[in-house]
Amino acid sequence: MIPALRNLESIHGLALIGNYLPRACGIATFTTDLAEAISAEAPDLECWAVVMNDVPEGYRYPPKVRFEINQNRIADYHLAAGFLNMNQIDVVCLQHEYGIFGGPLGSHILELARDLRMPLVTTLHTVLEEPTARQKEVIEELGRISDRLIVMSRRSIEFLRSIYGIPEEKIRHVHHGIPDLPFVDPNFYKDQFGVEGRTVLLTFGLLSPNKGIEHMIRALPTVLEKRPDVVYVVLGATHPHVKRLHGEEYRLGLLRLAKELGVDAHVIFHNRFVDSEELCEFLGAADIYITPYIGRAQTVSGTLAYALGAGKAVVSTPYWYAEEMLAEGRGRLVPFRDPQALAAEVTDLVANEVERHAMRKRAYTFCREMVWKEVARRYLEVFAEAKAERVRNPRPVARKQETERLVEQLPEIKLDHLRTLTDDTGILQHAIFAAPNRAHGYCTDDNARALMVAMMAQDAMADDGDLQTLIAIYLSFLHHAFDEASGRFRNFLSYERRWKEEQGSEDCHGRAVWALGVAVSVASKDWQIGCAMSLFERGIRQCAALRSPRALAFSLLGCHNYLKRFGGDSEARHTLEVIAQRLHRDLLANATPQWPWLEDSLTYVNAKIPHALLLGGQVLKEEAMVADGLRSLRWLIEVQTAPEGHFVPIGNRGWYPKGGAKARFDQQPIEAQAMVEACIEAHNATGEEGWMERARWAFDWFLGKNDLGVPLYDYSTGGCRDGLNPEGANQNQGAESTLAWLLALLGIHSHVGERALSAPGEPTAAIGR
Repeated sequence: MIPALRNLESIHGLALIGNYLPRACGIATFTTDLAEAISAEAPDLECWAVVMNDVPEGYRYPPKVRFEINQNRIADYHLAAGFLNMNQIDVVCLQHEYGIFGGPLGSHILELARDLRMPLVTTLHTVLEEPTARQKEVIEELGRISDRLIVMSRRSIEFLRSIYGIPEEKIRHVHHGIPDLPFVDPNFYKDQFGVEGRTVLLTFGLLSPNKGIEHMIRALPTVLEKRPDVVYVVLGATHPHVKRLHGEEYRLGLLRLAKELGVDAHVIFHNRFVDSEELCEFLGAADIYITPYIGRAQTVSGTLAYALGAGKAVVSTPYWYAEEMLAEGRGRLVPFRDPQALAAEVTDLVANEVERHAMRKRAYTFCREMVWKEVARRYLEVFAEAKAERVRNPRPVARKQETERLVEQLPEIKLDHLRTLTDDTGILQHAIFAAPNRAHGYCTDDNARALMVAMMAQDAMADDGDLQTLIAIYLSFLHHAFDEASGRFRNFLSYERRWKEEQGSEDCHGRAVWALGVAVSVASKDWQIGCAMSLFERGIRQCAALRSPRALAFSLLGCHNYLKRFGGDSEARHTLEVIAQRLHRDLLANATPQWPWLEDSLTYVNAKIPHALLLGGQVLKEEAMVADGLRSLRWLIEVQTAPEGHFVPIGNRGWYPKGGAKARFDQQPIEAQAMVEACIEAHNATGEEGWMERARWAFDWFLGKNDLGVPLYDYSTGGCRDGLNPEGANQNQGAESTLAWLLALLGIHSHVGERALSAPGEPTAAIGR
């Protein structure tokens, strides 16, 4: 451990909030550079980012981005806070800039900040001297919530103290970070940009009218009279917000101005957002850096910091940050909107090589404490300080009450048999009639299903303290089943608590991920979310590599449910996307008009595959995927409809091979459960009431609308018989069958409750792409 950073031993997880590359903006570059610098300086610290999206589809972020927020959707900010709290992050570092957060003057970010339970360190990239009343309120509130505020100029400290009333002991000054570049002769880089033998003036950054570039172009005729070798390079794309509102009006105006003045051959525009490596090469080629900004109220400039750090001679207008940084002979200042003054200073520096290089050296030496390595260390010191203070002075966190759901009358939810089958290890697989059969022990498949039932029952039933014990047992089983070495779940555990296998089936893994996603989605208590979330994040890493279509479908359902609570989690959304597209490709590759299916046989839990396609198509906004999911589901219903009209699951005594005979028996309860859930999702996707009728059609199979006219559900025990044989119902009431009944019943309860409460057209969660 670096001596200055010993206090970091108490910090294991850090999250940065801001914009992130490849989004094209200065805050994105800063946040990305800061994250990389901190990771390099403290490699044992888990450091990742929560980012703002200004477009619905977001951006293709790197793995460090773990959660994405639609900047205009206030619900996303609350979800992000929950995501951070459940991940047990030690410190959050917020990058605050006007214009990147939603709400009046970016006030949505306050909702996130208020919900956080860990220390908050906020970097203020803009501090206004004359804020509006609402701008002032936002910074004052952010200052109250934050444990520390970081600013990049001394003037900002004075503004925060005198204008916003923020105690100075809360404020820390840390320089804007810069790359650690060598001090080189500009001629080294010029040939690669076609400007060898010329004197290069450079301005870079996102273009907008406040940059004042037109004043430097107006200064060029005077400069060229004495130095005809000068070329002015303007590097950077138009700012996305400016482009969205005004197109390329500003850039085109600059081009016209250069042509009118006859200097267009001496002005080179590079209309693109460059990465750090290329930017450093451009800086290396520059003889003089120009910042002709037209407004004084700028307390930080990343472009100026980069230029000084590269050892450039600088001519600038006297905005606040420039005054501070260019003091003591580190640059030249000229009045605002004064082309002649710009021309005079540029001409003098070009002619006076000794002074220019002395200025470069002063700037370069001053900026050594601004390189990212040193800035990262300073940030880490502030984080450790904030964490230590919070430990000494913990803050209470207000808790929000959950809204109760309303449900219509349905068959009674009875968990008696679930409790009978469950001991302190987990739920036993099999039963002898209604008595637990210990001979076959336990399995992860059933404990995953049991976890879903117990979690969903919290909403559907009156308060039941026993449910909390059941949830803890099933979660504990899944944690014990997870093998860290392989990243997979084991499945079969003997009654003597010995694993019977090194690795479970792919379906077992997918079903466990599905259950954990449901647990995160519907959990009512923080411990439930934290326990399920930590295991979900480990289990999901193997999902995209699974081969079984059903395992993939189960995994997709897990991701989708998880994203209902944490819709900005990039890894979960990427996994969902990969799985959905793979299932869809496999369907298209194998399907025919007569057999619209991805395999050459119908086997078990068939409806889960169209269910997954429906969810994936909705999240990815791929209408073809939704349409193909509906087509497969309609066909599956047709295949499983008896001539008399009731539901007939594919029997597991031979299944249904393409071109072969369809097995009528043994019919399994999990088929009815899968069909109920798929039809509910088809209703969600289409709004067609016929799909709910089909859900009830499949559900009624449990109640006696089947081939033999006998009920599978046992009203006396709350259990479900193990299947329908030619001779009648299998009288054993094992875990899989009972859980299939309860999941089907709870699914209908849940759907009815959501329909009763949801406002038309109002999103209920941040789902992502």
